[in-house]
Amino acid sequence: MSARPLLEVAGLGRRYGDREAVRGVSLRVARGEVLGLLGLNGAGKTTTLRMICGTLAPSAGSVTVNGVDLLDEPLLAKQSLGYLPEIPPLHPDTTVIEYLRFAAMLRRVPAREKSDAVERALERCALVDVRRRLIRNLSKGYRQRVGIAQALVHEPALIVLDEPTAGLDPQQVHAIRGLIGELRRDHAVVFSSHILPEVRSVCDRVVILHHGRQVYTGVPETEDRGPLRVTMQLARDPGADALAASPGVKAVEAAGEHGWSLTLADESDLDGLLRRAAEADWGLRELVRRRRTLEQVFLELTTGDEAA
Repeated sequence: MSARPLLEVAGLGRRYGDREAVRGVSLRVARGEVLGLLGLNGAGKTTTLRMICGTLAPSAGSVTVNGVDLLDEPLLAKQSLGYLPEIPPLHPDTTVIEYLRFAAMLRRVPAREKSDAVERALERCALVDVRRRLIRNLSKGYRQRVGIAQALVHEPALIVLDEPTAGLDPQQVHAIRGLIGELRRDHAVVFSSHILPEVRSVCDRVVILHHGRQVYTGVPETEDRGPLRVTMQLARDPGADALAASPGVKAVEAAGEHGWSLTLADESDLDGLLRRAAEADWGLRELVRRRRTLEQVFLELTTGDEAA
């Protein structure tokens, strides 16, 4: 990550009367990174993105975009920010190129640069062939592309996308994922979703929200959080009691003949377990670390109402 992130959010929160919709969200995103904001419907993703983009005032916390405080200097900060809301802000009775010219004007792209800026956006979002068509006559996938094009027509450092693939067919989803992957070359990208495969396929890091709280920050496929899980195959079975008595072992489950699945309290307990296996002559044949998938992490953190 670069010395100064393009987006830095600290302690972000939003209240509606006595209800806390979002509380204590903190994150950092650098150029070249894609951050996925993951959560169930109603988890606070859209509220968080609206605060990051300055369309909703936070009740607490700060947002810094490309080194500029969003609350202190909103116009300057928004010059470095492009935003696609969940419902794209399109004008259905304009053509694609007319709409993007309008978006470039709103984004204060200098007149002498506007034509080139619109052409770049058309090319990057694969809209060249439909540039003269009315937006109302486009498929939903193409409308989403137009929405992304308006978010990047002014070449912002940070692009924020709220549910960019919602309602698209599988082919359209694949195309939008590819576009997000391309955008990382020149920008930082933050996008929200409740679809796990989507986040896993394109993101470098993931933030999971549950009941408005940030309950996880990490990589899409991870074994860096929570207990360490391993599976052991032994030539001489010591039995569950002997395994459970080993230092750091929190849980023991049978896993086939002479096989055991163990949960260790900490990574450091693995060395002690291996020493115990050697001293007791269990005949260790195989040891496999069990990687926790994003699905497992998500379900562990969002099942039940503990965070309510």
